[in-house]
Amino acid sequence: MPDVLDQSEIDALLAAVDAGDVQEEDNTIQIFSRHRRDLESVEVRAYDFKRPERVSKDQMRALQTLHEAFARNFGASLSGFLRTIVEVKVANCEQMTYAEFISGLPNPTSFNLIQAKPLEGQMCLEISPLIIYPIIDRLLGGTNAELFIPQRPMTVIETRLIGKVTSRALSALGEAWASIKPITFDITATESNPQLVQIVPPNEVVVVVGFELKMANRAGTMNLCIPYNVIEPIVSELSSQSWFTTPKAGRAEETKQKIAVTLNGAALTVTGLLAETTITLNDLMNLSVGDVLTTERSASSPVVLCVENEKGFLGHIGQFKGQRAVKVMRAVEASDRV
Repeated sequence: MPDVLDQSEIDALLAAVDAGDVQEEDNTIQIFSRHRRDLESVEVRAYDFKRPERVSKDQMRALQTLHEAFARNFGASLSGFLRTIVEVKVANCEQMTYAEFISGLPNPTSFNLIQAKPLEGQMCLEISPLIIYPIIDRLLGGTNAELFIPQRPMTVIETRLIGKVTSRALSALGEAWASIKPITFDITATESNPQLVQIVPPNEVVVVVGFELKMANRAGTMNLCIPYNVIEPIVSELSSQSWFTTPKAGRAEETKQKIAVTLNGAALTVTGLLAETTITLNDLMNLSVGDVLTTERSASSPVVLCVENEKGFLGHIGQFKGQRAVKVMRAVEASDRV
């Protein structure tokens, strides 16, 4: 409790002020500097030691630009995986303490610890249940029409399904960071209660990149927490230079090989076209069971093999080990009338 003045002390203080014995406090701020400058025009701003800004604004803009590229790649990958349009965009990029980041997260949620090799330390990726359960419902064949968001930790099956989403996120994240430094991202642990995870001290500075995910009539958030001590070795390389617009040498050939490997595993439909003919519309309307359609191709003529409805090869029909089969003879040439 502060000291309380009695009436006699108050009277003595007022009398001293009237007599001029008490002088007003001088609030002039003294500025000391090694460099001689006009101190009248110096701007003095308050500094909060609880929230130090260890990453410059230039580097924060570079981080935001880098993760905007990640958001585009991740949205395209997720759209192809879910067979629906998924929009991912950067909502904010700011630095705060780890305690402030944890206090703003829901419980339960999908909290994933990420190891970024060869960097030391761990990052964390948090995905809101508001978008997790619509994604799970989509993967299981639902319509998200009247989806209930349960307030419970995810089951083992749900965790495995979301693992397919987070693996695509880490792949896109590695591609985005490749322009700065080749980094391999791997999930080391998954937790539902973020309060139980302590990857850095509570007052440690972290960079939080917030994303907004939209899928049909559902929306949710995703947060990537990057502790400063993790990116400290490469923070000097984060600047507004043209590193994010200049392609690296050899990237085109590497991308071509990745596309070729993916295409080699794509499934194609192959059909055998026995014969073709034309009839009038009147004959088509009068067709009935037992009618015979005649064609200009003989039964001994080669069969045309179509790949995705495109005529590509000639072959003969027969049997192989008791199964119907087509033996490929040669590719269709320009002179063939097929």
